[in-house]
Amino acid sequence: MKNPRMSMWLSAVNSAAGAARGFWTAEARRQQNALLNKTERSPTKGRAATSKKRTASKRRKKAGR
Repeated sequence: MKNPRMSMWLSAVNSAAGAARGFWTAEARRQQNALLNKTERSPTKGRAATSKKRTASKRRKKAGR
């Protein structure tokens, strides 16, 4: 025997849970993107990339002679 009140209540709870899950998922993605953007702008990351380029170019010059 089905209980119509229980069915309506569960439907409403399921609907609210889906909305909450979507909100928290979006918030987690926003925080992850903010963290990634912050690390991409890190001043030490730019220096490490330039030092690697310099060592690679020196190696190429020496190998070409």
